[in-house]
Amino acid sequence: MHPVVLKSSQLIFAGDIAGAENALATIADEQGDHALVEILDELPPKDLLAVMREFDSSRESVVNMLVTPEQFARSIVLEKKYGDRTSERLRAMMNAVIHRDADSVHEYLEAMADIEGGSDTLADYFADHYDEIFSFASSGSFVPQLDPDSDAKTHNTWLMEKIEEIDHGLAFGNFIEDTRPALSRSEIADGDWMETAWVLRYEVPDAFEEVMIILRDRAQKTLEQLDVASTPGAPGSEAAAGDEEESAI
Repeated sequence: MHPVVLKSSQLIFAGDIAGAENALATIADEQGDHALVEILDELPPKDLLAVMREFDSSRESVVNMLVTPEQFARSIVLEKKYGDRTSERLRAMMNAVIHRDADSVHEYLEAMADIEGGSDTLADYFADHYDEIFSFASSGSFVPQLDPDSDAKTHNTWLMEKIEEIDHGLAFGNFIEDTRPALSRSEIADGDWMETAWVLRYEVPDAFEEVMIILRDRAQKTLEQLDVASTPGAPGSEAAAGDEEESAI
């Protein structure tokens, strides 16, 4: 084990993430970028994740600049183990790496799709934008054809329709392959979730399809739970009836 790997792991264990990042950055300064990439191969994924969590898009790090798609994928899937995890934080951390170079975004997404837990992590990445992603999957537009002021029942009905459209597309095998972009990448190049979704759908379609299956199953489960809760005689149904109906997503 390289001495700086041991030193970095010890600093991370002690809570000094900045010190660990500095030790790694020193390798790049003194021995070059390639040397740091080799060091990152030795660094345990959980330690690499600790550095990436500390240095997201708001704080630049040479580690985020040089981490390879495979190194990134092995680490990012461990994010679910953190108790303070949020979709917003996950997006910021991922965006800092995958969108640093527009030409390599698909490489990071492919690496995530190829590792166990990667598709679930991508689904978590989109957790705050269910409506927009379902709309994009079915129509190619991120704008849901739904009145923003719609009540929960109307919204859930719309969501069920989107699920049916996705199921139909999957059943006939034309969910992704037979569609052409309704929007160009430059129109939604935000370095965030919209551009990520665009690249997934049109450059890594198999991965996008897998993510949509996961999101579809999550939405379906939530709708079923709401349906059970609103059924007379079901546990919690009285409380559900007394409160305003809650949207699925």
